[in-house]
Amino acid sequence: MPEPLTDLRPSPIAGTWYPADPHRLRKLLQGFLDAARLPDGFGQVQGIVVPHAGYIYSGATAAHAFKALEGQAFQQVLIISPSHHHASHPVLSSGHAAYQTPLGPIEIDGDALGQISGSLAAEGIELGLVRNDQEHSLEIELPFLQMVLPTGFQLIPLMQVAQTEKLGQALKTAILAYLEKAGKPTLLVASSDLSHFYSQDQAQRLDGRIAAAVEGMDSKMLYRLQREGQAEACGLGPMATVIETCAALGANQAAILDYRTSAAASGDTRSVVGYLSAVFRRPG
Repeated sequence: MPEPLTDLRPSPIAGTWYPADPHRLRKLLQGFLDAARLPDGFGQVQGIVVPHAGYIYSGATAAHAFKALEGQAFQQVLIISPSHHHASHPVLSSGHAAYQTPLGPIEIDGDALGQISGSLAAEGIELGLVRNDQEHSLEIELPFLQMVLPTGFQLIPLMQVAQTEKLGQALKTAILAYLEKAGKPTLLVASSDLSHFYSQDQAQRLDGRIAAAVEGMDSKMLYRLQREGQAEACGLGPMATVIETCAALGANQAAILDYRTSAAASGDTRSVVGYLSAVFRRPG
């Protein structure tokens, strides 16, 4: 039997952003998944975009992308999230051996992180390892993944601090170099919310531009929208990086599965946050 995982990154959000009780959590997630409706003929999913607010606000939207993974198998899941906290490195990962959620531990692939870190270092980019971090935007995706990938997976967690095209290109190159060598079926996940605290009408206009870029798998448009102040997303860098990496791996089809704002849960249309879920697929 494998040794039990003991160096666990404890959850700072279980019990607030989502239920800490595993039975309540499973019931909540299953309800979201059961309610999600998908078009037929999905083919092989290579990557997804999902939001990262508390489940009461974004769980219904996130469930659409996670539902698309049911019946598919991945040995690894690589998540790129933004970092909502100050950091001295442009990209971060966990210094622990595993993430703890109410549904159990998820082992981190340390070898993968080491190889990705080495590739980034060759470009002059240092990957920082942090312990007991408070970042919610990566962890919030894990219970959903545990539900739809019940046979388990190893995790490659990356938190992108610098939302720049230069860093995105370096991450893409490092990830592709690792995946080519490892040869393991790997899902790529971009964690991002969209516009923050605009009226419902304003948010829908801003978020519609992001949705068009994602559906067109156009990372250049995402960066242009950001530069010109035409749209915003806290995980714009992760979205662009996942789009480019998925395209390099053969994904050439994208679909927006769900879009809504926090008003769907709160009823308040005066100040909302936008949420989107999408998938990137390979032919067949």
